[in-house]
Amino acid sequence: MSPSKTDRERVIPMSAELFHVVASVIRRHTCDGNSVPILRRFDPHDKVWSPPMPFLFQRKIGSTRSVISPQTVLNMLARRCKDLAEHHPAFRSVKFTPHDFRRIFTTELVNSALPIHIGATLLGHLNIQTTRGYVAVFDEDVIRHYLAHLNERRQLRPDHEYRDVTSDEWNEFEEHFDKRKVELGSCGRPYGTPCQHEHACIRCPLLQVNAKMVARLDELEEDLTERRERAAAEQWLGEIDGIDLTLAFLRTKRDEARRLTHRAPVDLGLPSPRTRGTR
Repeated sequence: MSPSKTDRERVIPMSAELFHVVASVIRRHTCDGNSVPILRRFDPHDKVWSPPMPFLFQRKIGSTRSVISPQTVLNMLARRCKDLAEHHPAFRSVKFTPHDFRRIFTTELVNSALPIHIGATLLGHLNIQTTRGYVAVFDEDVIRHYLAHLNERRQLRPDHEYRDVTSDEWNEFEEHFDKRKVELGSCGRPYGTPCQHEHACIRCPLLQVNAKMVARLDELEEDLTERRERAAAEQWLGEIDGIDLTLAFLRTKRDEARRLTHRAPVDLGLPSPRTRGTR
């Protein structure tokens, strides 16, 4: 492969279908018996021309060959979405960029159990944290993989290690989940652990906001904005930093809550009192 923007060569594995597509593109460029034409591409960001290279995505209009521009690719994707919208209305509001497919590719790999450090190598990332930013992990994925792990572990343990749950143990178990209920939703802290964040719920990554509380988040944002204006007027710089951090968490959680309004509830796999005393 040609060096990437970080000047690091990468080996990209291809399926038979993808290899066929790439081979077809190359065959089209070399139909006259010559090699892939060598072209230069202008970078509109750095305002420089690239050295002559055999660009894969190029086309010929009349007698002139040129590299396909990013805007042309965006226009092509927009037309495909418009065509798909005739049968799948959700595509009417979708706008894809080539980089979106890179993120989708990474998410599919990691959610299909590929180790994330292997994904980082495929993408050419030097820092694995960069790859983590590419991956969209949803609550459903976390729950599904965790339950599969538990089922596998239970199959390995002998039956005699499981015993009936006592009434006191069950009451303690239920009490933990009752205490996880807060104004904005529910706390995801593990069973048997206290609150580690001094009940600063908006900032806490374990808070799962109830979709019905989005209006309440709007009220809190308005109050925080007023407090920030006062802090700015008084030059309380430390207070401003704290409020900005809280606002960032609030807006992230609100976006997530709105997304969940269009999704079915996640089955957490929790036992009910009717299954008390069973494995």
